[in-house]
Amino acid sequence: MSTPDFARYRLYLADDLAIGTRLPLAREQANYLLNVLRLKSDDTIIVFNGRDGEWLAALTAEGRKQASLGLVRQTRPQPEAPDLHYLFAPLKHARLDYIAQKAVEMGAGVLQPVLTRRTQVSRLNLDRLRANAIEAAEQCGILSLPEIRGECGLDAALEALEPERLLIFCDEAMAQESPLEVLAAAAPGPLAVLIGPEGGFDEAERARILARPKTLRISLGPRILRADTAAIAALALVQAVLGDWPRG
Repeated sequence: MSTPDFARYRLYLADDLAIGTRLPLAREQANYLLNVLRLKSDDTIIVFNGRDGEWLAALTAEGRKQASLGLVRQTRPQPEAPDLHYLFAPLKHARLDYIAQKAVEMGAGVLQPVLTRRTQVSRLNLDRLRANAIEAAEQCGILSLPEIRGECGLDAALEALEPERLLIFCDEAMAQESPLEVLAAAAPGPLAVLIGPEGGFDEAERARILARPKTLRISLGPRILRADTAAIAALALVQAVLGDWPRG
C-alpha cells in the first residue's frame, strides 16, 4: 500500500477526478487555500473524492478569493471500501462528532445509527456526521468514505444485516472473558460491530440481539467504558484479529 503524502494539504472534493480536469473551487475553499494557507498559483495540494483515488492538483489563483485546481496525476489508486459496519446508539453532539471521526480512522465502511430504548439522541444531523467523516479522511490519508445511513430502530438495523455478516456484540453484561480469544475462534468474513447507549441495552434488546444467528458476544474487560471509548476499543480489537490489520 502506498504511503499518503502528508507534506501537502489534503482536500475532499465531490467532483469526478481525471487527468487534465480543471475544477473551480467553492469560495470558502479558495479563500482558505489563498488567504489562510497562503498558497500561490502552481502550488500543489492533494485531492480525493472517495471514488477515483488520490490526485496531485495544481492551484491557479483567479483573484483573492477565487481559484481552480488542475489535476496533474494520480498519486494513489482507489482502494476497495472497508467491509466493516459500525452500528451505534447516537450520543450528544461533541461525542458523536468524535465517534464519527474515530470510526472512519479505524476503517468502518458503514456508519449506522441505531435507536434503542436508552438512546440519548433521537434525531441526527447526517450532514454534520458526514462532515466529520470527511474531516477525518482528509487528516488521516484515507481514500474511502463510509456510507452514512439514517437512524433506525434496533430491529430494523439487525434485519438489514446480511445473514452471512458476523455481528460482534459488545455486551457489558457478559462475564469477563478474553475478547481476543473469542474473536480468534471466529471464521473470517464480513463484519459488523454493535455498541449500545450509555445506559446499555435493556434485557429485551439484549435477547433480540443474541437471538440473531451469526452473532458473537464479547466483553471489553473489567471496566465499564463510555460508549465512545468502547467504540474505539472494540474496533481496534476487531481490526487486529479479524479485520484488515496485518497479522504475523
